[in-house]
Amino acid sequence: MADDIRIRFVAREDYEQWLILWEGYNRFYGRSGATALPDAITQMTWQRFFDAYEPVHALVAERDGRLLGLAHYLFHRSTTTIEPSCYLQDLFTDEAARGTGVGSALIESVYAQARQAGSHRVYWQTHETNAKAMRVYDKIAERSGFVVYRKLL
Repeated sequence: MADDIRIRFVAREDYEQWLILWEGYNRFYGRSGATALPDAITQMTWQRFFDAYEPVHALVAERDGRLLGLAHYLFHRSTTTIEPSCYLQDLFTDEAARGTGVGSALIESVYAQARQAGSHRVYWQTHETNAKAMRVYDKIAERSGFVVYRKLL
């Protein structure tokens, strides 16, 4: 089914469809209603995709003019490599398109972009309850074994 999926960079005219996916992604992780991201963050995120000086990029999966998924990734320096590291920050597939290869196609496209940028590593996080996605991730990447800690300031 993934053969008819087109992966491409997001375009300005995608905003309305992208926003639906972005809001679905945020809802999935509990950021809706009272805990929703401020609109200013959504607007800045969108603007960064089109700013050549920003290291943040966006790919979308499209079929027949309809966006089915998104992948946001960024490049950053590391103290353990000379090449940039690629962090796949956001990955989301519309619920109706799950299980059709959209997520895997987006990840493979991020891999390709990372290779093109000279990166030797792509990594990402998911919530421990995201078992369905982890079954896919376990087939196309390896678990690092690291535990993530954070403190909101």
